[in-house]
Amino acid sequence: MADIRAVEWTGDGLRLIDQTALPGRVVPLDVRDVDGLVDAIVRLAVRGAPALGVAGAFGVAVAMRQAAAEGWDDATLEAAITRVREARPTAVNLAAGVDRVRPLVAEGLDAVVAEARALLEEDVRGNRAIGAHGADWLLDRVGDRPLRVLTHCNTGALATAGWGTALGIVRELHARDRLEVVYADETRPLLQGSRLTAWELEQAGIPYLVQADGAAAGTVLRGLVDVAVIGADRVAANGDTANKVGSVGVALACAAAGIPFVVAAPWSTVDLATPDGAAIPIEERAADEVLAWGGAPVAPPGARAFNPAFDVTPARLVTALVTETGVLEVSAGTTPDRPAP
Repeated sequence: MADIRAVEWTGDGLRLIDQTALPGRVVPLDVRDVDGLVDAIVRLAVRGAPALGVAGAFGVAVAMRQAAAEGWDDATLEAAITRVREARPTAVNLAAGVDRVRPLVAEGLDAVVAEARALLEEDVRGNRAIGAHGADWLLDRVGDRPLRVLTHCNTGALATAGWGTALGIVRELHARDRLEVVYADETRPLLQGSRLTAWELEQAGIPYLVQADGAAAGTVLRGLVDVAVIGADRVAANGDTANKVGSVGVALACAAAGIPFVVAAPWSTVDLATPDGAAIPIEERAADEVLAWGGAPVAPPGARAFNPAFDVTPARLVTALVTETGVLEVSAGTTPDRPAP
């Protein structure tokens, strides 16, 4: 499988894979202004916490190029950078990517681009390490045999700078011939599991089954999977974890079945300034995502919708948090703010 790069710097802007067009078409999206980048982030043309971090870092460069072309003053440039930073509130990586390069604005475009590229390469290396740590931990705890894995949402190369976090663990298990099958939750309402995760698994030649989100708990309780592995958009200091809505239901089923519920994310997703899940802002998205499909209504006229993009899994349900630095056994009390001695 060729490397998938969801975010690339072309020299005069960002080139994204427009993830709203998958799986039917692979459509490149060239972004050369702040409005275009904010739109791409909000409508999920680019998504996934690590990928958003990289896009945010390069987004500062996009804003700087636009400022030079249009004669912005410093205040206008700063406001544009802040728009990129705040385009989606839950994923801490977006703000962190912007904040990492923002101090370099005074040093010029080349300095910002170089730091953004460094962030991209760090993410790829970190994802590889997450895959290795996660596979080692699982095979040690669950057994050195082909595993049946359930995953929710998309956590592969499309959601990162390359390789993947939770899907990176899946890919590592597959490379070691220790993967039997992946159950990919469809991930309503925008189907990131059936559209994106299944597409990535297909590209990699990894056996998978797409299932309705509502089937996930039953799949776990029937003993059809050995472990659930998901990503994260923010991890609080106590180990509470925000991920795509539907994740907490999978965690509850895993706890009832006595199987591991594993969260895989780079350390940049850990937000030590957020004490617990109650302090994580939860993005609420447009009602039409729930009330319509392809422009056709799927609910009565006048229906209202509750459409949170994320939910929070309490730390007590998170068996392990896998980062590029190793594994924290969160439900046993080893949390980001209280690592093992």
